[in-house]
Amino acid sequence: MLNKLEGKKVVGIKQTQKAIINMRCEAVYIAEDAEAKLIEPLVKLAKERSLELVYIDTMKSLGKLCGIDVGAAVAATLKL
Repeated sequence: MLNKLEGKKVVGIKQTQKAIINMRCEAVYIAEDAEAKLIEPLVKLAKERSLELVYIDTMKSLGKLCGIDVGAAVAATLKL
């Protein structure tokens, strides 16, 4: 299990969507307990772009991986 996402990253649905559309992502991290109707469009977009999808158990765990004190539904690591 990861302890922290390394390198540049974005957190949240809107920022992750922008990064995917602009082809700036390396991998997309998705909290399994996030509301499906909100994250499903991102999952579809990431699959269309052949990006790595990494599922994390909870939003709280994903937030902790991102170094923030609140939960996160999605996050993405960015290309350098």
